[in-house]
Amino acid sequence: MALAKMSVAELERFLRDEFPQAFSGDDITIESADGQTSLLRQRYSERMLRPGGTVSGPTLMALADFAMYVVLLSAIGPIGLAVTTNLNINFLRKGQPGQDVLAEARLLKLGKRLAVGEVNLLSGTSPDPIAHVTSTYSIPNV
Repeated sequence: MALAKMSVAELERFLRDEFPQAFSGDDITIESADGQTSLLRQRYSERMLRPGGTVSGPTLMALADFAMYVVLLSAIGPIGLAVTTNLNINFLRKGQPGQDVLAEARLLKLGKRLAVGEVNLLSGTSPDPIAHVTSTYSIPNV
């Protein structure tokens, strides 16, 4: 795969301008993105929890999808109309309240029209994933 076409700073500027509904606050940060992988952190908030005191599925799915979008943009450049065509998630264990959630995304295949990747979601400092995601994105002709 090629080197990154967008730096973290460029990704942040693009996302704040083009996708503010997902990246306008300070709860999600892009820690790294290199055209093949990305690491995002979602700071803990009680809004993340579902009844029973675990991190909610919608929180994890949204973070995983966003991490895939970030790694894809870092690989292809500022093509905002790339869209998710499939996302599959396996919840593996409880996400602990009070802990940030990390999303480690990796592109498995980058084609001209489709990109396939995976995301491991981690709670706090534990090395054991709380969820595993596979995802496919459609890349528009530009």
